[in-house]
Amino acid sequence: MIGNKLLRSNDASVHRWRQRMGAWLPVILLSAVFAICVMPLVPLLASWGQVEPELWSHLWQTELRQLFSNTIILITLVGTASFLLGVSLAWLVVMYDFPGRSILQWGLMLPLAIPPYILAFVLLGFTDFGGPMQQFLFALGLGIEWLPDMRNPLGVGLVFTLSLYPYVYLLMRSALQRKGRSSYESARTLGYSKAAAFWRLVIPLTRPAWVAGLALVLMETLADFGAVSIFNYNTFTTAVYKSWYGFYSHGTAAQLACLLLLFVSMAVIAEKWGRGKGRYEQSGAALKQYRQRLSGGWGLVAQCGAWLVFALGFILPVIQLVYWVVSSFEQHTEGTIDLLINTVLLAVLAAVITLLVASIMVWAQRHKQTKPRGVMTEVSQLGYAMPGTVLAVGIMMALNGIDSWIADIMDDQSQWLATGLFALLLAYVIRFLRIGYGPLASSMGQIKPSVVETAGILGAGKRERLFRVYIPLLRPGVLTALLLVFVEVMKEMPATLILRTYGWDTLAVRIYELSAEGQWELTSLPAIMLVAVGIIPVILLIKKSEL
Repeated sequence: MIGNKLLRSNDASVHRWRQRMGAWLPVILLSAVFAICVMPLVPLLASWGQVEPELWSHLWQTELRQLFSNTIILITLVGTASFLLGVSLAWLVVMYDFPGRSILQWGLMLPLAIPPYILAFVLLGFTDFGGPMQQFLFALGLGIEWLPDMRNPLGVGLVFTLSLYPYVYLLMRSALQRKGRSSYESARTLGYSKAAAFWRLVIPLTRPAWVAGLALVLMETLADFGAVSIFNYNTFTTAVYKSWYGFYSHGTAAQLACLLLLFVSMAVIAEKWGRGKGRYEQSGAALKQYRQRLSGGWGLVAQCGAWLVFALGFILPVIQLVYWVVSSFEQHTEGTIDLLINTVLLAVLAAVITLLVASIMVWAQRHKQTKPRGVMTEVSQLGYAMPGTVLAVGIMMALNGIDSWIADIMDDQSQWLATGLFALLLAYVIRFLRIGYGPLASSMGQIKPSVVETAGILGAGKRERLFRVYIPLLRPGVLTALLLVFVEVMKEMPATLILRTYGWDTLAVRIYELSAEGQWELTSLPAIMLVAVGIIPVILLIKKSEL
């Protein structure tokens, strides 16, 4: 009798313990994710406690002012050009009808598949001495003296604009499909001129869309390392890399990374201020649009301009890459296959781990929505706004500190964390957690609690609800998240350059090494592989925008 009471008492204690753990486990796991994601920021901020005045004085006299001016000039050029190009092209394909419009409306998104560092060396290889453009001019008997050198701010700005304007175009096109024509016609009936209706009504109404696109353009520009290196255009990302590997001054690299992070933070704040209380929504069906027939001289100029952008941003670079691959195929070594295997393995590992971490965050939010959990979830995703160079420096310094602490305790000087694949995978997860979290959270949001409650009333246990309700309904979001993270990891360059370990070079690293030596033709094979893979998320975006 007494024994039975003790057993029942123990069972009740175990049940209460499981209930408490069930309540606290999501918080504990989410807190761990939050701590890991903000970990790289700690050594970056702490680095300001050990400033080297002599080195900073040297930087100020030699490079720092140039870094500031180069960065400001670049983001001004790219931001202005991307806004004008993205908005005008979206207005053209949504509001007007003309021959080839159905091709251009999705073709103008394809430049997203070509990373800026690939477009950079293709442009230089195309226009440099002995390149196809000069050969063509020679064949026509024309001189080349008038050709400008593309290694200047305008050349760098052109590369970033052609590669990144689709962010503005994609979001603006979606916004115009939902409220463009009706707002414009309403303004016209009130007596506004065409220009006034566009600038005083359409642009303010679509502000959340183009501001969000412009913020992505600026953050990608600030984070880039490959394209500016190929053009020898010094920005903060190149300065961080030089300080880390050139001067071996990790503290200075961390402080420069903080300054770069300050620029990115300003872009994020500007995006939130710019869109005001508005919010870009991807949901909702596009309205059936009446399109005006495009005609006249200005119509012809607009059509030619749109085709020129499509040609310069996608068609010509792809043709040039394919030509280089075919013409130099015998020079490509077997090492390219090994690089492809390394790249795919890293991308698969990073995608799976990122999905697991994102699942923890989604589960914690689904379990109970509170303000602290919401804040931790949002802050944990800020890694996407951190340039890869900044993130790599922060992770390396943090893991070096942990390795030193472990060495003191265990009397083992091996740097297990900072020198292995762990550091690289950690950088990928923190950098692309937002990309993995978005589709998963969206799919979870579509599972109504009533569906799960109904399954419970019908006798389904926790495990059965997991496998027969949650997993089937989450499958589209899971596949999208895996695919997007996989492709982004394959293209990632700055963090991989700093954190890669011996024997784990990737296609992006090989592209950087060969393009830095001016070997454009040998760079073409890994580049065309990345472009082929990069088209996948673009196709997903196109399909999503047409739903």
